[in-house]
This record gives sequence, C-alpha cells and structure tokens, in this order.
Amino acid sequence: MQAPITTPSWTVGEVTVHRIDEIPLPPQTGPWLLPDATPGVVAGQDWLHPHFADADGVLRLNSHSFALVIDGLRVLVDTGIGNGKQRANPAWHDLHTDYPERLTAAGFPPEAVDLVVLTHLHADHVGWNTRQVDGAWIPTFPAARYLTARTEREFWTGYAMDEARRQMFRDSVIPIERAGLLDLVDVPADGTQILPGLRLLPTPGHTPGHVAVELTSRGETALITGDCLHHPVQLAHPAIGACVDIDPQQAEATRRMLLASLAGTDTLLLGTHFAPPTAGRVVAHEDAYRLLPVPAA
Repeated sequence: MQAPITTPSWTVGEVTVHRIDEIPLPPQTGPWLLPDATPGVVAGQDWLHPHFADADGVLRLNSHSFALVIDGLRVLVDTGIGNGKQRANPAWHDLHTDYPERLTAAGFPPEAVDLVVLTHLHADHVGWNTRQVDGAWIPTFPAARYLTARTEREFWTGYAMDEARRQMFRDSVIPIERAGLLDLVDVPADGTQILPGLRLLPTPGHTPGHVAVELTSRGETALITGDCLHHPVQLAHPAIGACVDIDPQQAEATRRMLLASLAGTDTLLLGTHFAPPTAGRVVAHEDAYRLLPVPAA
C-alpha cells in the first residue's frame, strides 16, 4: 500500500507556503555546482550538519517548487525538472516522478493553477511547464499565466545556446509561448508587485534577469530564493558561486546585498534547492551569516 503524500508547509501571515517535492539531487551535484564548497570548507561550518551536508562534507540539495494561495489565486513558483525530458545532465534525464500527484495532494491540481512564476529560465526551473501528450509538449497548467522577467527572456533570445539548452527551450519554454501563456514583466531595481503581497525582486548574476519572490502577509515576510542562493553554505561563504552563474561577480554582489538585507530580520528564507528543513532565518555568524532552520509543519 502506497504511503500517503505529505506536503511540508510554512505559514506567513494568512498565507500557507507548500513545498512540492520533485527529487533529491545526487551527491555529485554539490562538487559540480559549487566546486569551491569543498569538504574542508563545509566541515568548518558545523551548523550545516546534519541537514544541509553529511558527515563527509557532501552537500545535500533538492529540486522542488513552492505553491501558495494569495489574493484568491493559486500560485506556483518554479516548476522543477519535469518528466520525460531529454537532458544532458544524467540526474535530470527522462525522470518519472509523482510531482503532479504531489501538487494535487497539496490542493494545486495542475488544471487549477492560476499563475506560474519562473525565477529564471534554466532547465531545473521550467521542466514542468509542459507535459508530453501524443508526442507533443503541451502546457501542464493550461489555465495559468506563466510569468518571467522580460530581461531574462530577452537575454536568452540573443544567447548562443548549445544544443542541450535549445532542447530545453523547445520542450519547456517555446510551447507555452506558442500557446500565448507567457507574460514578460519589467522588474525595476526596487522590484515590482505582481499581486497584492507578492513581489518580484531583481537578483541578477546567476542569470541576467533572475528574480527572487517576496511574499508579505499581515506583517510577515518570506523570500523564495530561486538560484541567487543554491545552498546554505553560501551564507557562510558568500564568495562561493555556482559553476553555471552567467556573471559570477554580479552573482556574488547580489548574494552579499541580499544576505545583508535579511540578516537579523524575521524574513523567512525559502531555498529553492535547500534540502529539508529548507527554510530558516538569516543571522550574523562569525564574519558572515548562517541559517537558523524553521521546520515545516
């Protein structure tokens, strides 16, 4: 008998934020993605254990989305890797997960989602934009508007993509554009409100149009990172960047600015690739920061 699906969640004012799990990423992801986060560096931050790294200093990372209801609308932030996608990364290739069932169990059946916010257009954030039916890729969320920053989409339009990235656009981005579902949003330096209580904040570097998503309700605030932060080790060492950052210097500057703005506040940080417990509050620690975990309900 299959175990019932459980959905971790956090309360922010009157809003409940659900984590929709896709897969834990394999151990080799950390050394590839964050090569400067060596076992020695990780071992120097004992607060990373046991949740965010194992006893050998191997980083733990996950792929998941966040789902919430705000202003009466069902909102999904990022859509993971997707099923049946042809991907160069073996950990992402031709997955067959129960992600749609997990969405439904959390109260977000795909046909009922109203808005999909894409923090950026990388393969592990857009995969469930579409699903395959009779050999064609069609929108997974047919009643939703999909939304990303105009800067993000325009950057990739002029970028010399390799075949793997072109494939990702063919199966996960272009079909929603052709269906007329993708909206491009201008995101100024101070951010932009897309719904009452929901803002996009520019967090460039990982990609030029990358955004974080800020949620505010009844005086409480949460921030969904996207990939401006991949792992809590970057709180302790903001200079550690990802091998896939388009502009590493800008990415580091963004991290430092963001962490300084969050440190010592009550803002709940929700990491798009953070392993459970996934969420926490940023506090000053030594000459940088650490995450005080906030377990899910």
